[in-house]
Amino acid sequence: MSADKQTNWSYTEALPFEDEVLLRARERSHELGVHPVSTGVGAALTVLAASAKAQTVVEVGTGAGVSGVCLLRGLGPHSVLTTIDSDVDHLRAARLAYSEAGIPGNRTRTISGRAAEVLPRLTDNAYDLVFIDADKPAFPVYTEQAVRLLKPGGLLIVNGALDNGRVADPAAREPLTNTMRQVGKAIRENDALVSALLPTGDGLLLAVKVQPARH
Repeated sequence: MSADKQTNWSYTEALPFEDEVLLRARERSHELGVHPVSTGVGAALTVLAASAKAQTVVEVGTGAGVSGVCLLRGLGPHSVLTTIDSDVDHLRAARLAYSEAGIPGNRTRTISGRAAEVLPRLTDNAYDLVFIDADKPAFPVYTEQAVRLLKPGGLLIVNGALDNGRVADPAAREPLTNTMRQVGKAIRENDALVSALLPTGDGLLLAVKVQPARH
């Protein structure tokens, strides 16, 4: 990254203000060994959730609730966030973050389990937004399921799409990097989606479902 681009990236990441609720959630993330979304990604999630006017949202990878709070703050008062994580300690921390943010309990649904097993049980074409930020080796499965879950006009958000800058480096051939390249390629080539890749954080891959997915 050139010096100018690095300066721009650092500026945009440092610009958003985070209150005590998010700062405490970040502290719990570090205590649990969870890598939360960056401040720039968190701010982007709030804006994207608000602009999508989403009512039904699925989050794959709860963490300690940083991303969930950011999403919920962009959602309307009657929206519901369904968040999935295999670690009950993560879910417990997230529920605390939601409570501290003043989110009513009926606006969140926390599901303990492996996302690869939970997602197929969710209803087709029923969700306005799906956010994926979990174990990257399973991203191909998660993104495929996300397209099925989204309503036409629904928004898919994939975090970490640049894999710490390695996706853009042709010499980087690590399995995880190749997986993220495959995810990006599959989304770009899916006729049911229109997409864009943003350099925010470690890369936000956005896609809108413009027609029903072919099975």
